[in-house]
Amino acid sequence: MKLSIIGSGYVGTTIAACFADLGHDVVNVDIDEDVVEALNDGRSPIHEPGLDELIEEHAGDRLRATTDYDAVLDTDVTFLALTTPSDDDGHIDLSIMEAATKSLGSTLAEKDSDHLVVTKSTVVPTTTEEVITPILEEHSGKTAGEDFDVGMNPEFLREGSAVSDFLDPDKVVLGSNTSRGAATMRAVFDPLLERAPDAALVETGIREAEMIKYANNAFLAAKISLANDLANICKEYGVDSKEVLDAIGLDSRIGSAFLGAGVGWGGSCFPKDVAAIVAAARDVGYDPAMLEATMEVNDRQPVRMLDILRDHVDPDGARVAVLGLAFKPGTDDVRNSRAIPLVDALVDAGADVVGYDPVATANFREKFPDIDYADSAAAALDGADAALVVTDWDEFAALDDEFDAMSEAVVVDGRRIVTRRDGIVYESLV
Repeated sequence: MKLSIIGSGYVGTTIAACFADLGHDVVNVDIDEDVVEALNDGRSPIHEPGLDELIEEHAGDRLRATTDYDAVLDTDVTFLALTTPSDDDGHIDLSIMEAATKSLGSTLAEKDSDHLVVTKSTVVPTTTEEVITPILEEHSGKTAGEDFDVGMNPEFLREGSAVSDFLDPDKVVLGSNTSRGAATMRAVFDPLLERAPDAALVETGIREAEMIKYANNAFLAAKISLANDLANICKEYGVDSKEVLDAIGLDSRIGSAFLGAGVGWGGSCFPKDVAAIVAAARDVGYDPAMLEATMEVNDRQPVRMLDILRDHVDPDGARVAVLGLAFKPGTDDVRNSRAIPLVDALVDAGADVVGYDPVATANFREKFPDIDYADSAAAALDGADAALVVTDWDEFAALDDEFDAMSEAVVVDGRRIVTRRDGIVYESLV
């Protein structure tokens, strides 16, 4: 089939390359000329394992990019893969989505044949039907369900493993309110379901598909926060939290995934999605106490890390190495990284901060241009009074003699990956 993807961020770029790999003809539409040029040159505009290879393989053949919305006219299906950031009170900001939808609607006014518009962005229930569809109708002069169809296809991509998550999914969720739209969506995903026969196919309504995405992320975020809460209690009692969490993870009703206690969750999805569903719940008069507690526990973890540091080193005037700036290993994304509130607190406390990350330093420097940065973990540790491990990159687990170069070898491990050894004062967060 011929597909158009509006937006070339993490989701848009990944699904475009993956759809091309499945045999579809794909065009990315984006307003950023640098991103368009990179894709047409066979280069990925983002750091994501496996994505460079797919784009290099398919660019100029089944994958191309443009700034011209008219490219949509030659396609059968358009996916809206645009960012929906949080505003100050947690609601999603739809301004980018609305602007793109207006442009898409104006373009569809020139199209005679049937077309399917699929929301791929994460939006709260009713958004596709009550915001996106009316804009499309107004600007195209056409009627949804008659002249074109709308659908919802939430993504479940984890940064650092997005390509494999798409091509080997646990589930594929297709939301549609018309039989024609549902049939078209199935045709788009048939090649994927043939390649990944164990994936569950969930066909549902549009609002249900929108909610499934939020429910999925809210549950996982809550599971992590519960694990952190339990681990914090373990630490107060001198109990090994890893042994406890490993044991309960053996229960088939619980499972071991997302029980890794530490400094908390970040990234582009969990913080935004939990805040958005909390705000949406309040809008309809419901108090989501569990999800509010989920966010509260997560916000406390970096503060606890600094409190543990203060038991050994006064941060005022101390040189503190922060190891790991990306929100998780395998990506250069620093959005809502737990290093951000931690570095903020260290700077406020008067610490001399030096940061290091294998790939995310440039992005973190945009937020904190005035702290020091090292080009290796060893360089960051050299002369430091303390080290805080924030992201669980494999190279940090291999650190050993590098700690000997510290002025005072105090290590607070937020991910419990450093091996405790003689010669360092080691504290795990949990």
